[in-house]
Amino acid sequence: MAGTPIDITIPDQTGVRAVVTGASDGMGFHIAERLAAAGAEVIIPVRNPTKGEAAIARIREIHPGADVTLRALDLSSLESVASLGETLRSEGRPIHLLINNAGVMTPPDRQTTADGFELQFGTNHLGHVALVAELLPLLREGRARVTSQLSIAANSGSINWDDLNWERTYNGGRAYSQSKIAFGLFALELQRRSVEGGWGITSNLSHPGVAPTNLLAARPELGRGEAARGRRTIGFLSERGLLLGTVRSAGLPALLAATSPDAGGSFYGPSGLGHLGGAPAQQKLYSRLRSVDEARRVWQVSQELTGVPFPRA
Repeated sequence: MAGTPIDITIPDQTGVRAVVTGASDGMGFHIAERLAAAGAEVIIPVRNPTKGEAAIARIREIHPGADVTLRALDLSSLESVASLGETLRSEGRPIHLLINNAGVMTPPDRQTTADGFELQFGTNHLGHVALVAELLPLLREGRARVTSQLSIAANSGSINWDDLNWERTYNGGRAYSQSKIAFGLFALELQRRSVEGGWGITSNLSHPGVAPTNLLAARPELGRGEAARGRRTIGFLSERGLLLGTVRSAGLPALLAATSPDAGGSFYGPSGLGHLGGAPAQQKLYSRLRSVDEARRVWQVSQELTGVPFPRA
């Protein structure tokens, strides 16, 4: 039997415009739903409009009158990212929260994005890097909180600098770790550059621990016809409140990072044993994320690969 549900209090978000990627289902849905419940205007950019409309309908069913709208976004296409940026910039309204939550995980065989990048590196990291760059004027105007969702996978592995796109040999798990390490380093460099350049943006990191999210489900479009190994065990433990989190609680570190008045340029995750589950709290930075030189290298290489520049700090 599950124990007492874990939760946090979300401050009033009236007047806040929030963008949450990967919010059509799972953990991202719960993040968007909680922000809408707190009064935020929530934008859900999605690749699948049918799933997106269903998510909005569910949020409005739970919270009648919720201000939730849909936009088109495929993070595996830089053209799509640029199109969303153009759309939101044309609306001329500041963005106060950006939660970079969407991602793909461990396709069994190497796949590529529309731009030829290894799918996980291109989607989890480069797609979000380009999104931040495209939205930077709106983020600066809104003095935004940018929260980048990592994974405990960022606590192992490394960046494969000699073969960033895994063209010589492919290992799905290592490629996933690389994408999350790179994204974490980027987020930390964003915080440093914002401070140095007076951009007014606060860049936080979060990770969800372990929960039975859709990242582990069968994904035929990724070449995974069955649920990932271990998902049944993860679901069993999660349902009973043993060690791991739930899909809902897994989104709480990102919500804490995005909305807590005390969150500023820090890393948040579950506080339980092994940081696999439990109440969200600030955490020690993973060793793979501590090199300022690596972060600067990621920042520069990412701009070169995406072709979307950032201003100098």
